[in-house]
Amino acid sequence: MSTETLEQKNEEVVQKPAEGLLSKRRKRLISDPLNEDNPITVQVLGICSALAVTVKMEPTLIMSIAVVFVIVFSNLIISLLRNLIPNRVRIIVQLAVIATLVTLVSEVLKAYNYEMYKILGAFVGLIITNCIVMGRLEAFAMGNKPYDSVLDGLGSGFGYAWIILTVAFFRELFGSGSIFDFKIFEAVGISNFPTNGLMVDSIGAFMVLGILIWVQRSKTGYVEH
Repeated sequence: MSTETLEQKNEEVVQKPAEGLLSKRRKRLISDPLNEDNPITVQVLGICSALAVTVKMEPTLIMSIAVVFVIVFSNLIISLLRNLIPNRVRIIVQLAVIATLVTLVSEVLKAYNYEMYKILGAFVGLIITNCIVMGRLEAFAMGNKPYDSVLDGLGSGFGYAWIILTVAFFRELFGSGSIFDFKIFEAVGISNFPTNGLMVDSIGAFMVLGILIWVQRSKTGYVEH
């Protein structure tokens, strides 16, 4: 084949444009876990912390930030190393990465907010075995590029965060009559508002979470198969 023919064929090849940083597909990596593929209400993962730490808004917010940090950076690290990790030890490597990040979060919390560390210390440690984090590493980060893995981590982290923050909002409001320890009902002149002791117990978390799952699945039309 002549050189001219090869040059003509090369000219005829149409190069595909590079995918945008926030293309439609990449936007869905963030938006889907917020609603249609939420890790708690749809995939039913991370339920333990959703029940355990949601009595008050402040510890719930800190737990949310910790999970977002761990899942985003563990996704990034595993994606960067995905071609170097032997298949037979991939779970061990994933756990090692998560444990390192969780230890970092725990030490920072201990150094700068010791009172909150005493409340959340055990639950922060349990992020290591959080099914949401492990699931995204195994299902996504091991097979996708770093940028996409970061977006996936952000989506899953925020999807987890808004659910537990919503649960904590209603539990603290009706269980303690406050939000971030600010007495809401006293501020609006209702000093004798009867708080519900059920909301400060785990059964209150079950009830609020169950209502959230029902409302969301009714809205999206999701049916369990």
